[in-house]
Amino acid sequence: MIEALQSFGDSLYQNIIYDGRYWFYIDGLGVTLRITLGACLLGITIGLIIAVIRVWASESKSAALTVANAVCRVYLAVIRGTPVMVQLLIFAFVIFGASPLNRIWVAIIALGINSGAYSSETIRAGILAVDKGQTEAGRSLGLNTFDTYRFIILPQAFKNVLPPLGNELIMLLKETAIVSAIAINDLTRAYSRISNQTYEFFIPLFTIAFIYFIVVMLMTLGLKYLERWLRKSDNR
Repeated sequence: MIEALQSFGDSLYQNIIYDGRYWFYIDGLGVTLRITLGACLLGITIGLIIAVIRVWASESKSAALTVANAVCRVYLAVIRGTPVMVQLLIFAFVIFGASPLNRIWVAIIALGINSGAYSSETIRAGILAVDKGQTEAGRSLGLNTFDTYRFIILPQAFKNVLPPLGNELIMLLKETAIVSAIAINDLTRAYSRISNQTYEFFIPLFTIAFIYFIVVMLMTLGLKYLERWLRKSDNR
């Protein structure tokens, strides 16, 4: 028993402490968080634009909105119908293959565009959940369509979609594990970099799994706090 514990301790030391190998995990986590937050912001922005276009297109017979809605439908079909790994490889080796653009930015763009396809439906559902009387109230106050959505509809819709958007953020964090396929030194790649030096797999794998778990728990707590804070106005 003592020998087993000593061997486990030696393994922890070799895979985490020795020669400053903990920096592989720290640096990898930093890259993972940058990609996650960047892709999330891009995804929400794309999702918001598509959601608003699709809602407006359903309420108007404008030719421009009809064309824009058709483009949005094609985008949704393509992105949701192909694997995110394939999309990442296309962006890295085809679209930006000859570009000097940093691979981290390539990953943010690829994952952000993928996330936007799913966020758009979530945001659209949140907009449709807002009572139509709110739109009429905005019009009665003299607001145009843009200002009505900006000041009345979207703030209410955001509270409705915060939980699913929070889940999308957590999913993005875990999806970043695939960016090691394009040679980005993220948290998952830290495992292979260390195991190639120590020829051990158990400790590096469980270390990154534990780090992912802690970050997801912190995100979950933060989202719950934000949701409670936004709901305070509903109880007044």
